[in-house]
Amino acid sequence: MRTLRNSLFLGLLAIPLACNEARLDTEIEGEGEDLSDGYRRYDLAGRDFSRPRDRDAACAEVRAEATLQKKPVDIIFVIDNSGSMTDEILAVQTNINKNFADIINKSGLDYRVIMVTSHGDARSAQSVCISAPLSRHASCSPLPSQPGINPPRFFHYAIEVESWDSFRRILGSVNGTERDKYNLSPGGWVNWLRTDAFKVFIEITDDRSDMTETDFDTQLLAKSPAQFGTKAARNYVWHTIAGLKENVPATKPWAATDPIQNAICTKGGGAVAAGLEYQRLSILTGGLRFPICEHANFDAVFNHVAMGVVLGAKVACDFALPPPPLGQQIDPSSVLVDYTPGGVGAPTTFKQVAGPGACAPNSFYIDKSRVYLCPDACTTVQADSKAKVEVLFDCLSIVG
Repeated sequence: MRTLRNSLFLGLLAIPLACNEARLDTEIEGEGEDLSDGYRRYDLAGRDFSRPRDRDAACAEVRAEATLQKKPVDIIFVIDNSGSMTDEILAVQTNINKNFADIINKSGLDYRVIMVTSHGDARSAQSVCISAPLSRHASCSPLPSQPGINPPRFFHYAIEVESWDSFRRILGSVNGTERDKYNLSPGGWVNWLRTDAFKVFIEITDDRSDMTETDFDTQLLAKSPAQFGTKAARNYVWHTIAGLKENVPATKPWAATDPIQNAICTKGGGAVAAGLEYQRLSILTGGLRFPICEHANFDAVFNHVAMGVVLGAKVACDFALPPPPLGQQIDPSSVLVDYTPGGVGAPTTFKQVAGPGACAPNSFYIDKSRVYLCPDACTTVQADSKAKVEVLFDCLSIVG
């Protein structure tokens, strides 16, 4: 008989039946050998396929729970530098480290903060200076000559943001059309974004926008679908801190399910407008809304925003194939993915397709030993905070 090693030239046993077949609870029909292609087939235990067997037993132990990790998060602060923003900017500088970044850091999320706003003194120029530990500047007194960029955690794209133009300044600066004052990122702040990261915008203004949220959303998605997603699957959320009236209690956020708040808050000097355009974008993307008049209580507000970032972080839709049993290799063609809603009950089986172009509902593909859930399956898993995902596979036994 021709030896298997000589037949395959790879030192591997021939491929067994795949797990998707192995779970049908049927037996192989016929007892004779089929050597029409020159090879004898073996199951996971090295038994000849020519003998009847319980297919389910072949994969009974080849099941591993996938490790689902949160996607990295890129947080973009857009801060109004108009003359009425002194107290609000001072409150941002006071709270961003302790009551925002520290909370996210303790959550274990891989995050970075990008400021899109003028760098400078809050009292004299309504500009922003961030100190350590986010920034590399130990202090903002005296004022550093330029932002304290601190890779990979903190970046600052220094441009002037006026009362009404936050949307326009974002669109103009993201790819570097509008250059930052210190030329720290000539190609725009998009160079500081990560394609695998979920984007979180935090708008801070006491005014309205001169561009509609619909126009902004359309243009932002067109700038870089790889970064911001598409209308069918946005890869960003917009949180608003603006002049809308307070919730009860005042530091409680308005959720995306709450209606637009037309009334303007009046505490702490009040606001110019309720920021309706920003509010509508928050509702569209599932973001939170806070009253800027609560700047004296930005510790609590920033706590809520930070928790919103943590809770809103999405599970990554790709993960490494689990390791096979000792002495074996995974047969990639046999891989299936079981998704159990809420972690309990009957699972839904996702089927393997050839690649992203072949994606269909409840499907995935494999590329370089990583499993990638197709968009439909990805959306399902990301919406389930208790999702359980298992990988099932057959193995190739290693000879010698």
